[in-house]
Amino acid sequence: MNKEYVYEKLLKIVNKEDIKIDEPMKKHISFKVGGPADILVTPRTEEEIREILKFIKEDDIPYLIIGNGSNMLVKDGGLRGLVIEIADNFNTSKIEGNTVEVQSGALLSTLGREILRNSLKGFEFATGIPGTIGGALCMNAGAYGGEMKDIVKSVRIIDMDGNIRELSNEEMEFKYRNSLVANIKCVVLSCKIELEKGNYDEIKAHIDDLTNRRVTKQPLNYPSAGSTFKRPDGHYAGQLIDESGLRGLTLRGAQVSQKHCGFVVNLGDAEAKDLLDLIYIVKSTVYRKFGVMLEEEVKILGED
Repeated sequence: MNKEYVYEKLLKIVNKEDIKIDEPMKKHISFKVGGPADILVTPRTEEEIREILKFIKEDDIPYLIIGNGSNMLVKDGGLRGLVIEIADNFNTSKIEGNTVEVQSGALLSTLGREILRNSLKGFEFATGIPGTIGGALCMNAGAYGGEMKDIVKSVRIIDMDGNIRELSNEEMEFKYRNSLVANIKCVVLSCKIELEKGNYDEIKAHIDDLTNRRVTKQPLNYPSAGSTFKRPDGHYAGQLIDESGLRGLTLRGAQVSQKHCGFVVNLGDAEAKDLLDLIYIVKSTVYRKFGVMLEEEVKILGED
């Protein structure tokens, strides 16, 4: 990819400050590792997104769409092509009655506070998930018994031809940590969420309880991508890892969390390779001991 050419084309679509060349991905993912993206762009409007997708298709530009980078591990060689970050530049929300309409770049935590102010219940499970609405929809994010599929009424997407579609909950094909929009070429623009009126104090108490459970059970003081592994059928990943004797196992700057074995964390100076090597050790050790092959929940991207 000719970076100078792509940069000049993007300048005709978005503001200069919204384009970065050779941008370190460690600045954009929660693991705080990863080499540079050739070019990273952060569109602010649906029209900008449409024009970027049109350019990508016409010029056959390799691309990746990200949100808050909270479920990714980018390798040390970085990412080739164009990274489209749908985040803080694209995060407006509107609440009417029990319905919340929100753009895909909004953080779940920020939206959760707005929903609480309106005394709506049903979103409590999501308020502590460190991602954007778009990312949460793609992976059907969930916690503490709730999932996005439980509250989403419809989702607006734009395809590579610039067509905008509104998908119903059923059309989203929500599954465990997966959905239709994770498997087709599109960008999530916004969604409508249906909640219920509730009591402010009760909703806040529920959120505070979930927050306390996260703080006491999860290693939130270290960079990570949340749960590193999917829950295997009939088992819990963290329990299998713990019973394999891997709690606290450290490899250079990477560690199996002392607090929660389902988390691989960056102690502060890890490179992507350290995290990947430790993930491999965990998977192979658990498989040898229990015959269960763990599958990463975190998406591994980029070049070595």
